[in-house]
Amino acid sequence: MNRQYPTSPVCAVGALIFQGKKILLVRRGKSPSKGKWSLPGGRLRLGEPLKTGVIREIKEETQLLVKPIEIGKVVEHIIKDKEGKFEYHYVIVDYICQVVKGIPQASSDVIQVEFVPISQLEHFELTSGTTQVILEVFDSVSRSKHLAPPAV
Repeated sequence: MNRQYPTSPVCAVGALIFQGKKILLVRRGKSPSKGKWSLPGGRLRLGEPLKTGVIREIKEETQLLVKPIEIGKVVEHIIKDKEGKFEYHYVIVDYICQVVKGIPQASSDVIQVEFVPISQLEHFELTSGTTQVILEVFDSVSRSKHLAPPAV
């Protein structure tokens, strides 16, 4: 299935990786949203379980081995072209993940990886809706004892 001008929505996975009051962001090196910051992740492969997909995608983009804890949010990302046709339509399952091993490094289709203070998100050009997802999930995680991000 083509990602651009698909015949049906594309299922994707992403990771919300908190480090205290910071979130791991990647800067996209390819379309859609080339040059913008987003959560790491990508398209799910046929027959691939969601958790397996998020582990693979995060390893490919950041060189980190992660453990998916639970679903943080499910979002749609729909982009129309100038003529009003659906150029991209993603349904993204964002998992709250913990780092098991590794140091974040840009790899695959990203050009930069950075833990960004949540209080500084407005200084980054993020993909549409990403800031709201991060703030909503961070607030939820901060209130949950079993998922609270480690203090830094």
